[in-house]
Amino acid sequence: MEATVLHCVDADSRTRAELARATFALGYHAEVYGSIEELAQHAPEDGIVIARDDPSRGGISEALDVLERSGVWLSVIAMGDAPSAARIVAAVKAGALDYLSLPLDRQRFAATLRRVGEEARRAAQLRRRMIEARARIADLTTREREVLDQLTEGASNKAIARALAISPRTVEIHRANMMGKLGARHPADAVRLRIEARLEP
Repeated sequence: MEATVLHCVDADSRTRAELARATFALGYHAEVYGSIEELAQHAPEDGIVIARDDPSRGGISEALDVLERSGVWLSVIAMGDAPSAARIVAAVKAGALDYLSLPLDRQRFAATLRRVGEEARRAAQLRRRMIEARARIADLTTREREVLDQLTEGASNKAIARALAISPRTVEIHRANMMGKLGARHPADAVRLRIEARLEP
């Protein structure tokens, strides 16, 4: 069985080296990067990202945004020096699977990797679907997006027409265009994509 790849991201070369040593010692394969942008340029398709939570660069939330814009859906474990509870909570809310304190405790590192292994694969697939759904929805016009949002709320064509102050026939045209762009055969397909995209209304 091929070893899981850990993509270690940190501007500090010593931290990268320590992460790589610990990774190899635990039987994983390590790839190291000086920044999240460098990792995004390589666009890896498998493994887990371990990235520095740097508040001066937008934290893990910004790192996840960079990965999403680059079409990278891998799960992320955050790391930081003596992180506060608030930083850990913010990172997890942003989408990090876990948070490692630096300097690295190898036993906790090993336990974290064992625990998040299967979760990381599931989370990566969810992120992949989210990113792909967002990319499709981004191609919609403003009106088509409004129709999709209303459809997701369970509104009928007549109700959508009233809400958007347009005719039911115009709703049908926007709805047909929206369905075509999303590659949706049925309204349920379009609603599923909207839910998978996890977009705010």
